[in-house]
Amino acid sequence: MPRILFSFLLLLLSSATSLSAAKAVRYDDWFADATLRLNYILSGTNTTQDIALHTMARTPLWAGRRVNLDKLLLEGNAQVELTDSATGRRIYIASFSTLFQEWQHSEEATQVRKAFEVVQLVPMPLRTAYATLRLYDSHRRTVAEMRHRVSPNDILIRQGKAASKHFVTQLHGGDAREGIDIVYIAEGYTIAQRELFLSDVRTAMEALFDHAPFSLMRDRFNIRAVFVPSEREDVSVPLEGKWNETPCGSHFSTLYSDRYLMTEKLFQVYDLLEGVPTEHVIILANTPVYGGGGIYNLYAMTSARQQWFRPVVVHEFGHSFAGLADEYFYDDQFETFYPAGIEPWEPNLSTLTDFDKKWARLMGNPSAMNEGIGVFEGGGYQSKGVYRPSLDCRMRTNEYPVFCPACREAIEKAIKYNTETIKL
Repeated sequence: MPRILFSFLLLLLSSATSLSAAKAVRYDDWFADATLRLNYILSGTNTTQDIALHTMARTPLWAGRRVNLDKLLLEGNAQVELTDSATGRRIYIASFSTLFQEWQHSEEATQVRKAFEVVQLVPMPLRTAYATLRLYDSHRRTVAEMRHRVSPNDILIRQGKAASKHFVTQLHGGDAREGIDIVYIAEGYTIAQRELFLSDVRTAMEALFDHAPFSLMRDRFNIRAVFVPSEREDVSVPLEGKWNETPCGSHFSTLYSDRYLMTEKLFQVYDLLEGVPTEHVIILANTPVYGGGGIYNLYAMTSARQQWFRPVVVHEFGHSFAGLADEYFYDDQFETFYPAGIEPWEPNLSTLTDFDKKWARLMGNPSAMNEGIGVFEGGGYQSKGVYRPSLDCRMRTNEYPVFCPACREAIEKAIKYNTETIKL
């Protein structure tokens, strides 16, 4: 064969291979219409971390995204990835954060080793695949990694139960295969307070849809409420010596921070949601004590009986849905979460290390400039070396009525990432 023809054939083969590799992952080619629940245990200290697979379960229907399957929107503090065992091709990836990684920054983590539950929902592969879970530190280094086999024929993948044992109400939207599915769970509501819970869900839902860009893209969301009654009203308040048995097992003083209202019982929470189309979880606590929290792609939680319920539930969902960071700060916190020279993965913070990838281009937008977009020092709990996009924002104070332009852009991108094919 002439050398020129041989070279031409190699070029064609190389081009075809590149096009094939660049071809988007189509959901129906790789996945069943089912959800695989991966239960993990994360353990360690402030300087060590280990990952262990606990159990796996399968339930009918996949409610998650069916686009951009092999692409990441944000890095997160952790990632779960599925690769096809035969070809090694990445077929799904998602990022998230964990309570364990927050705890690693606490004083307690310097004194004791602890374990935390983590649940990730991924689409069920049609063929044998490998699941890999990775944890990253604040310098964006991989500090722990675990890879395990997932076979559709594995007899020890438990068949999940139906959701009939819980009262599930759909309040907005339609087909779980098409929209972004938000599920609210009752925490600390008695059997007689079912209507109160549903009223609180409607309040939280409308508070969210009062904020752009959620208000402009309302048709892309499905809202469901899962009512599981508690024997007693309210949640656990350790400072008062009060421990209530509640469906989600939440309590104030999480990580010894008095207003941090969270749950460490993730397996228990997702047992409640089994069979319910779920992408994003919001736990509503029937308590007058101010508190809550939100962890990216894990869950959000807030107390529903306090005066700041509406702005707080929106703020916490900003964390859990779009990966937005807190924009407030303290005078005595330096380089705790965001070291100099490392650009945060959160879209509304910057160390100015790689600022062009953040909100720099918005600073030339007259509309955004009129809203005070700029570079303001202080954010992510640090008063120095970390910068936020606006003087004030829904991610900074309860009193401010809207998200700043940079946060709105990040939320809109997250909505599109979950519902349409976009360039990343």
